[in-house]
Amino acid sequence: MDGKTRNNISIGKKVKIVQKPHQKSGQLTEGTVKDILTGSASHPHGIKVRLEDGTVGRVKEIIN
Repeated sequence: MDGKTRNNISIGKKVKIVQKPHQKSGQLTEGTVKDILTGSASHPHGIKVRLEDGTVGRVKEIIN
């Protein structure tokens, strides 16, 4: 599943996100969703979330 649709993401899910400073390199950070920050149903660059460790970024991949 991709992270561009809000319905695919829920609190407690494992995801890989890209942080703002890593957008050019594409470096991904793995973690568990604590908060969903994007209000709209979808976003072309990925739904913005906060992980349990406080890291904020856009979801690039949802881990099953």
